[in-house]
Amino acid sequence: MTNSFNRDPINDYRANPGNPISFKDFKTDDAQGVDREHIEARTEENTLAIADLQHKLYADHNRSLLIVLQAMDAAGKDSTIRKVFARVNPQGVQVKSFKKPTPDELAHDFLWRVHMHTPRKGHIALFNRSHYEDVLVARVDNLVPESRWSKRYQVINGFEQALVNGGTEIIKIYLHLSKDRQREKLQDRLTDPEKNWKFEAGDIQTRAKWNDYMHAYEDAITNCNTEHAPWYIVPTDRKWYRVWAISEIVRTTLERMDPQFPEPKLDPISALKLLEQLQ
Repeated sequence: MTNSFNRDPINDYRANPGNPISFKDFKTDDAQGVDREHIEARTEENTLAIADLQHKLYADHNRSLLIVLQAMDAAGKDSTIRKVFARVNPQGVQVKSFKKPTPDELAHDFLWRVHMHTPRKGHIALFNRSHYEDVLVARVDNLVPESRWSKRYQVINGFEQALVNGGTEIIKIYLHLSKDRQREKLQDRLTDPEKNWKFEAGDIQTRAKWNDYMHAYEDAITNCNTEHAPWYIVPTDRKWYRVWAISEIVRTTLERMDPQFPEPKLDPISALKLLEQLQ
């Protein structure tokens, strides 16, 4: 699939497996020279295409798609989901947000609570935060010792390989937001009465650990970036550009999966004749 904006999210924002990741090599704003009106029209085209492809994926009931969204606070994970999947049938799409583990979840291995939410055949699952929290928050906040979280990279890679082997395509997207832009968005949450509810005290505590989180994200992407489950580092400072880029990645992936409507279980002509006889 091609676009007319001189940008190719699949190639431009995909992190190269095997190479160390440094966010200094990736832009948080890549919209210079791009016409917003045209790019928003393209986004609308993508949402329609994604809805059609999701319908075929659901009918085909052969493969599934897992989309992992990770980012710092206020990067726009929720709005991305709303915009990119605005036209899909909710019956075939599930969204799961992974919060602080419950006591029961902590009593199991760290992937126990994740595996049960992976997509069934024919479905798309969206993880708003994910199993990567266990090598991010767990690391930065010293919830477990390094000797434990450092081994989780290999476990995650094996987990994702098993999903792929079972017919699940995986897209992992890091919404790359600048620290200055995050400050603006957090300030907006505090000054706009309609957005006050979004702000949590923990947002400030997490922002204070910005550099620690950047290092943790870089290591997580470096260690868990594979050909079968690639990471995309998407510029996020401008909402409309971020939504377009992610819609392109999702659409291109679904087109490559090429879901098809299954063959009818009955011969349509014979079934139609039988139906007419029953009138």
